Amino acid sequence: MRLTIIGCSGSFPGPESPASSYLVEATGPGPDGSPRTWRVLLDLGSGALGALQRYADPLSLDAVVISHLHPDHFMDLCGLYVARRYAPSLNRPAPALPVYGPAGTFDRVLQAYGPDAAGELENVYDVRELADGGTFRVGPFTITPRLVRHPVTAFALRVEARSGDRTAVLAYSGDTDACAGLTEVARDADVFLCEASFTEGRDDDAHGIHLTGRRAGQTATEAGVGRLVLTHLPVWTDPGVARGEAVETYAGPIEVAHSGLQLDVGVPVTAPKKARKPVRA
Repeated sequence: MRLTIIGCSGSFPGPESPASSYLVEATGPGPDGSPRTWRVLLDLGSGALGALQRYADPLSLDAVVISHLHPDHFMDLCGLYVARRYAPSLNRPAPALPVYGPAGTFDRVLQAYGPDAAGELENVYDVRELADGGTFRVGPFTITPRLVRHPVTAFALRVEARSGDRTAVLAYSGDTDACAGLTEVARDADVFLCEASFTEGRDDDAHGIHLTGRRAGQTATEAGVGRLVLTHLPVWTDPGVARGEAVETYAGPIEVAHSGLQLDVGVPVTAPKKARKPVRA
């Protein structure tokens, strides 16, 4: 399984990165039984659609999974709607793209785009509601959402795919404070992509919203993950501070996400790969 960080800036796009979006890819049999690359996007936040095009054709996506309905995690579904509705290269009629999200996802996208999409949105997106513990399949991926601790309905996501003789596991926190659902999603994951928006001392009065680096590290240790990648850092959170907090509570490999970072999930830890050239369907 390949993970590409498309966007990792917390709450809104930063000068070096769009808001949250993560591309996962794996090889599996297509409808005709021959092997092909499957692509699933975890979140598509503000500004992420532009950066996505450096790594994959947006028309080649097999599904989008939205962790929760804050704009920095779903807003660029509006732009993807336009691409899938009007791109001359897309065969017509094109099958609706599966979009998994919390209850109300369809209405929020329609509200954000505007009423002129009312007649076409359901032809472009096949919106399916996430349920706590409701595992589903997309090609070679098995995805399990679990409810986590945030001011709105929010899910952490466990993504699994066979890699040789074992199953590669990516855990993605979405936005959350520490909770049992997050630990369960991260259990024995090869890579734990975990938000660390807050810092100790500065944000002690805020509860049930975000993690600090320290709490992200604690969850990684409790869950026994192989590698921790800190993400969703807003522009006012120092990456060095977040990483330093995580080091205090987690002894394994730690990285801070950046747009373009690529990791092979389920293989021994090596140096991060450089961003590759765009992939076209």
